[in-house]
Amino acid sequence: MRCVVLGCGTVGSTAAMILAKSGIFSDIYLGDANIDAAKRAANMCNLGDEHVFQCNASDVDGVVKLIRDFDVVLNCIGPFYEYGPKLLKAAIKAGVNYVDICDDYDATVEQLKMDEEAKRIGVKAVIGMGSSPGLANLLAKYAAQQLLDEVEAIDIYHAHGGEPTEGAAVVKHRIHSMEMDIPVFLDGEFRTVKLFEESGRALEEEFEFPVIGKYWVYAYPHPETITLPRYIKVKRVTNLGLVLPPEYAELIKTLVRIGMTSSPSLKIGDVEVDPLEFAVAFILHKRGELLKKAGLTEPVGCVTVAARGKKNGKTVRYYFSLASKGMGMGEGTGIPAAIGALLMGMGRVNGEGVMPPEACIDPMDALQLAQRILQTVGVDRIPLITEIEDEAGRREIDYREVFPQLG
Repeated sequence: MRCVVLGCGTVGSTAAMILAKSGIFSDIYLGDANIDAAKRAANMCNLGDEHVFQCNASDVDGVVKLIRDFDVVLNCIGPFYEYGPKLLKAAIKAGVNYVDICDDYDATVEQLKMDEEAKRIGVKAVIGMGSSPGLANLLAKYAAQQLLDEVEAIDIYHAHGGEPTEGAAVVKHRIHSMEMDIPVFLDGEFRTVKLFEESGRALEEEFEFPVIGKYWVYAYPHPETITLPRYIKVKRVTNLGLVLPPEYAELIKTLVRIGMTSSPSLKIGDVEVDPLEFAVAFILHKRGELLKKAGLTEPVGCVTVAARGKKNGKTVRYYFSLASKGMGMGEGTGIPAAIGALLMGMGRVNGEGVMPPEACIDPMDALQLAQRILQTVGVDRIPLITEIEDEAGRREIDYREVFPQLG
């Protein structure tokens, strides 16, 4: 069985290393617009240069030719609002099963429109198989199926930062997320809010993440808010997040708020300047200084899924937190991405068509596989913290009772 990873940045490289170690695929190839990046990733995976190729993600027909002989394509090329629908279209045209880490709401909407076409051809596509969306969806599904008699609310919180490097595509994704109408599911209805208007500010809250601390989080247009209500009977789904340190998030928010990132090109002297490209370059230029000032010397991250509902007639809230210091977005997103590709290769993805993780993956399959992957790098068990809150607001940590299958 053959797998190709498209995109050899931090996330794609991490996923490729896991896939190469797994033994599930007989052949693994890496594609990137930057052939040197693909070669570096291949070297990290102990793959030769013959396992890399240059890939122009904007050329759908060109991508079809490159991937048509593979069984699974794992797409890690961002920003997904630009490349997600294009590369899914290429996979469907090529007849190849597909997994990605799409975390853009508008791209998800476009990808879901391809469901019937994918079914007609017999292609399975799992979209949004990262941390959030991704494992967050599966933890919500587990709570709904195994723990709660009735689900009232699913609130997802995430914060991360401190990675050694950050690419322009990541920053553009954040800017895009701040500029658009943000989908939420409140009182059983889909709505949209604006980050800088009262509708968005009303959702902001201070949240205490295990391991990494307490931070103010704000509305994010992640796809969980539009996919989870399709598969779980629920009255509320929100997604709130933050990039660390907070000063770095405020820098990006300020440039978006003043309109720099959406301004037309400006002519300065004889030079034509794209304000968005300048803003991204400026943000990345200031990033190191802000990390140093905040004392953020290593990657940190946490995603928490809070599922509230009724159990035995009483209100209870489960908090599932995947938290770590020393592992950042590369591992936090790359490991779930690899899990999605491995489950696809193992025939453990149910159904056909374009599906979010909660529609087609057994949560315990993913968590047990994650645990096995982490054990290969010396981590005894998946860093999953489980807390249960009763009607009086009292919390207790209870991991083994909630997840007995993980030991």
